[in-house]
Amino acid sequence: MKEEIEVKFLALSHDTIRNKLSAIGAVCQSPMRLMRRAIIDYPDRRLQNGEHNAYIRVRDEGDKITLTFKQFQSLTVAGARELETIVQSFDDTVAIFVAAGLEVTSLQESKRETWTHSDCEIVLDEWPWLLPYIEIEGPTEAAIKHVAQILDLAWENAEFGDVMVAYRAQYPHLKDTETIGNVPTVAFDTEPPTFLQ
Repeated sequence: MKEEIEVKFLALSHDTIRNKLSAIGAVCQSPMRLMRRAIIDYPDRRLQNGEHNAYIRVRDEGDKITLTFKQFQSLTVAGARELETIVQSFDDTVAIFVAAGLEVTSLQESKRETWTHSDCEIVLDEWPWLLPYIEIEGPTEAAIKHVAQILDLAWENAEFGDVMVAYRAQYPHLKDTETIGNVPTVAFDTEPPTFLQ
C-alpha cells in the first residue's frame, strides 16, 4: 500500500489560509466543491473498530470517483496507508460491495478546496458540525514542515489521522465507539448526532 505523509491543522480560518497561500505563490487547483462519500465495512464493523483501523471509501470528488482502502497504522505523519483507484460509477461501485455482503455504514458530505505548493497538496476542508481545518500532504515530512512553516503554522499544533481527530479535538467527550463512520448520514443540512450535541 502507498504510504501517505500528511498532517492536519485544525480550527483555522479558510480565508486567512487562502490569503497566505496566494501570498506564497501557491496555485488553486480546484475551488471549493461538494464531495460525497460512502464508507463501507462488514456488518460487524471489523475494519473500523477492529485491529485494522481502516475503511473502504467510495468518493465522488466532483471531477472523478475514487475507490479507496485506507488504513491508519499509527497517528503519526506517515501513519496512513492507502490503495486507491478511479472507478466509473459511484452507485454501481457501492452496489458491488453491498451485493458481496458488506454495508454502507455512513453516507457523508464534505467540501474541499485544493491548492499546491512545493510538491505538496494543501486542502481546505469543511465537514458538517465541525470547524474548518486544513490538511497538507507531500512527498516527505520535511516538505510538509516547510509548507507549514511558510504558512505560519506551528508544528506542535499538528494533528495526524483521519477526520475523527478533528471531531475528537472539538468534542473531547467522545467515546471510542462514537465516530462519524457510524453515523448513517453526515450532511450539511442534517442535525448532528446526539453524541455531538
